Amino acid sequence: MKTVRVGGVPEHFNYAWYIGLKNNLFKENGINLRWVDCPGGTGQMTEALKTNSIDMAVVLTEGIVKAISEGLSCKIVQTYVQSPLVWGVHVAYNSKFKTSSELKKKQAAISRYGSGSHLMAYINAQQLEWDVTRDLKFKLVKNLDGGVKALSNGDADYFLWEKFTTKPFVDEGIFRRIGECPTPWPCFVIAARNELINSDSSSLNTILEIINTITKKFKKIPEIDQIISKRYKQKQTDVQQWLSQTEWSQKNIDEKTIEIVQNKLIALDLLSKKLSYNELTHSI
Repeated sequence: MKTVRVGGVPEHFNYAWYIGLKNNLFKENGINLRWVDCPGGTGQMTEALKTNSIDMAVVLTEGIVKAISEGLSCKIVQTYVQSPLVWGVHVAYNSKFKTSSELKKKQAAISRYGSGSHLMAYINAQQLEWDVTRDLKFKLVKNLDGGVKALSNGDADYFLWEKFTTKPFVDEGIFRRIGECPTPWPCFVIAARNELINSDSSSLNTILEIINTITKKFKKIPEIDQIISKRYKQKQTDVQQWLSQTEWSQKNIDEKTIEIVQNKLIALDLLSKKLSYNELTHSI
């Protein structure tokens, strides 16, 4: 049986993978799929791909494009979530800041350099018409828990993270969300190490077929809003709103989107060179 290690954030977006594992859908097809929680997000996943700690990742589009451009031996094999990711701009509940514009030159908590929280801080700054070379300061916090501690302790002033994941902290009076920053492209893609693509494209294709079968019917699963609400400790109304806004994909990312992502990263001076579509993607 082929063992394939897949990394992803332990959040509601990836519940489809849990369904596949719980129902033995991968094992039935000869694949020992090992899910690896990566609470540190995209930065942690790109490092794990680099060190061969995982074979595949469900990763943020902008983060993996940057990592591959910097030499990571991987390719995007499919879009996973087609809809944008809506990042909340969070401050500590008792913070003096009321609007995102007040955060200019303040300390942003980020999980890692090259992570979504890092790259989206740049996009948020650009949308606010800041000078991204002078108006951004960063504090490394590793993951969401680190962001909670940094804001609560005053070690950082604000923190960008997916707004439904952080909503329980807002409800509990730990965070206040003072702004939102959606990604200008599909948020999650599935990436695979070139070694897996070249050595076992059959297993890769089978994994994608299984997860696509689940995501096609995901919203129609009976009581899915209640299940996610309970598992991820979110309000059912928030889960319902998230489901209504989220669209999964069963196709690879298109060339135009790759162009948009690279142009944006270059404009923000986060990317030094552009790669061709075929250098960044692989179609099964």
